[in-house]
Amino acid sequence: MRLLNTSTLEVEVFTCSDVPTYAILSHTWGKNEVTLQDLGGSRSGSKKDFSKLDKTCQVAHANGYGHVWIDTCCIDKTSSAELSEAINSMFRYYQEADVCYAFLFDLVPEEVAPLESALATCRWFTRGWTLQELIASPEIHVYDAAWSLRGTKRTMVDLISEISRVDREVLLDADELYCVPVATKMSWAATRATTRVEDMAYSLLGIFDIHLPLLYGEGLKAFRRLQEEILRKTNDMSLLAW
Repeated sequence: MRLLNTSTLEVEVFTCSDVPTYAILSHTWGKNEVTLQDLGGSRSGSKKDFSKLDKTCQVAHANGYGHVWIDTCCIDKTSSAELSEAINSMFRYYQEADVCYAFLFDLVPEEVAPLESALATCRWFTRGWTLQELIASPEIHVYDAAWSLRGTKRTMVDLISEISRVDREVLLDADELYCVPVATKMSWAATRATTRVEDMAYSLLGIFDIHLPLLYGEGLKAFRRLQEEILRKTNDMSLLAW
């Protein structure tokens, strides 16, 4: 597992047995995200936006965390094997993080609009990948566009449940997922989207506790493979509604 050192901003590699306590970032991707390869070069003249990475590390460091995991730069996406392992492990990464920082770039300050109305319009609630991040993370701190802390998953659980349609009990304890019908879980993802067609299936792997090999280019077949694996594992026929 790769983690970003919050002091040196260098990526460090850990085995499963020696992973330190870490914070994790949940966000939606922009156009100029920093990749693992970008961290090895000079920032001078770079068109990449390091501000999100820098601020995440600053917040984590201030909170006493020496390491943070950020999907854009802690996965070598040039390696299909590493990408597959990371995506199949993503739910666990968020579940085992000490805290998750949810950065909502389009959440305006309180003086501009009330939290209740502003939060509901955030892109974070419309993307496929952030669903599992919302559910898996035991502790989420929500930050707005100015990196001001606006609340936590627990303090805002009723509002977040209303917006995401995810059961309150599941938001407070991911283990409650096992009591939720397949069709209900699918309904949570129904209004969300991913850039690549296959990712709509891959982003649900952790929610259904499924492992699948990644086959980018297979299109909608990815979702059919997910359905087949869910049926094989659960026999929950409510899936057929999807």
